[in-house]
Amino acid sequence: MKKTPDKSKTAQQKSSNTTSQQAHVDWFRSSAPYIHAHRGRTFVILFGGEAVEHEGFAHLIHDIALLNSLGVKLVLVHGARPQIERQLSTLGIQSDFVAGSRITTAKALPGVEQAVGQTRMRIEAQLSMGLHNTPMAGAALKVICGNFVTAQPYGVHNGVDYCQTGNVRNVNAAAIEEQLQQNALVLISPIGYSPTGEIFNLRAEDVATEVAMALKADKLIFIMESNGVLDSDGKLLQQLNLPQAQQWQQSHHGDDETQLHLNNAAQACRGGVKRAHLISRNIDGALLLELYTRDGVGTLVTADNYEDLRHASIDDIGGIMELIEPLEQQGVLVKRSRELLELDINKFTVIERDGMIIACAALFTYPEEAVAELACLAVHPDYQQQGRGDDLLQHIEWQSRKQHIEKLFTLTTQTMHWFIERGFAETDFDTLPVDRQQMYNFQRKSKILSKAL
Repeated sequence: MKKTPDKSKTAQQKSSNTTSQQAHVDWFRSSAPYIHAHRGRTFVILFGGEAVEHEGFAHLIHDIALLNSLGVKLVLVHGARPQIERQLSTLGIQSDFVAGSRITTAKALPGVEQAVGQTRMRIEAQLSMGLHNTPMAGAALKVICGNFVTAQPYGVHNGVDYCQTGNVRNVNAAAIEEQLQQNALVLISPIGYSPTGEIFNLRAEDVATEVAMALKADKLIFIMESNGVLDSDGKLLQQLNLPQAQQWQQSHHGDDETQLHLNNAAQACRGGVKRAHLISRNIDGALLLELYTRDGVGTLVTADNYEDLRHASIDDIGGIMELIEPLEQQGVLVKRSRELLELDINKFTVIERDGMIIACAALFTYPEEAVAELACLAVHPDYQQQGRGDDLLQHIEWQSRKQHIEKLFTLTTQTMHWFIERGFAETDFDTLPVDRQQMYNFQRKSKILSKAL
């Protein structure tokens, strides 16, 4: 007997299909402004070795290929921590961590090289796929790897020799840009090479941050194991400016990964990257949802678009003098002549807002004693309550650590409490470097404060 079609069920299916189609059309239309905005932009994307081993890694690769097809210039930086752990375990080599960094001994280095190399090849293989009936069909990605990162040894810290663990010394931004202009996707591993031919194991987070700053990238994206930056109630914080990011770090403890990525994101924004994103790899399509929807699914860290924190140039002399002159007249700062400023201009960092210098600070290093002086910290009165001083201090501390400075000191007559609230403590005249002692002005009776880095 012939069955009669269930007209009500057929109508429901048609209605459901129509609703699904309309939702797709609405999403595509709403993403159009972001497609236009991101075309031709440079994004640096970091993902860890955990993501490479996850079953959903193919989806992430598909989304990266889609970004490339939409005209985004991409630099990928990958980690390899679990792969290194497994390789060293196979070789029977123990590897220790101190302060979040691996101690890479000469014995362990070959295992690190093998693990990183195998991880990179696995990523290249995924990026090279072009199977029909997959999102990679017709993608034809051109992937370029190379010695874009120059490294130097991390050295000895607190009596610990980190051996072949290094940090980034220089990024060949011009070579990367050349590849991006040819529509290539650049893949960078957490390995760096010194001018003397040595190989160093680097932290992938630091590589991504330094590359993004060197390129002045439009976005730095961290694909994390955790779910972004959460408030005390466990709710996602969708956007943070630099002072808010610092406040969160000071009040939250325990999630080392989030602390690490947020610190790198803030550092990148202070170093010229327009925006940094922290998103979870556990959300399928998180990369697309973050970049092509209004609210996103992660945490956006951003600096004021009208501001630029950068090294000072000779053209900034007039702006610096205008900023510090009132403080010199009040006796807060030591008077500096134009000639002296010109001699020391390479020591200064400034914050420029819409063409105006609104804050400055100088860093004078004493490498033999592994100490440095923070000097001439000044913020325009209109911006003193908005965290510019904290931004400068964090940047100076970051500069100091890069130069292996272990202690920062400053001399002050009227702002002692501001520094104490930020971790400085009063110390004796005898703790100053010998050269600095000879320049000390006993008539000013400046308080000497120091902070261990």
